[in-house]
Amino acid sequence: MDYSLEVIAIPVSDVDVSLRFYVDQVGFHLDHDVSHVPGMRVVQMTPVGSACSVVIGEGMPLGEPGSTKGLQLVVGDIDAAREELAGRGVSISEVRQLGPEGMQGSRFAFFSDPDGNGWSIQEIKR
Repeated sequence: MDYSLEVIAIPVSDVDVSLRFYVDQVGFHLDHDVSHVPGMRVVQMTPVGSACSVVIGEGMPLGEPGSTKGLQLVVGDIDAAREELAGRGVSISEVRQLGPEGMQGSRFAFFSDPDGNGWSIQEIKR
């Protein structure tokens, strides 16, 4: 049996603000923004190149806005990714070495969405 993680839900306080952040600043692709049921809105976005999407919305039991930590994106060139995000107005940390110099997967940068949900970017050269 295969178990494929394909959607992560993130609690936010303002769907429109978060939608603009993730699509316009972080560069996620907007898959859909639907309201099939009164009081419920589902916005699904996918990071470019990812098989896993992110869902935000209204009327869903997602938890407290800003309570999600440890979300991780993997890139082949963290310096270019950091420069791209900073250029789009994302407040992102400097690249940090979190392991021995030259060790695969030990370079990271960090940012948060408008509610404080925490993201990291990890460099893994493939």
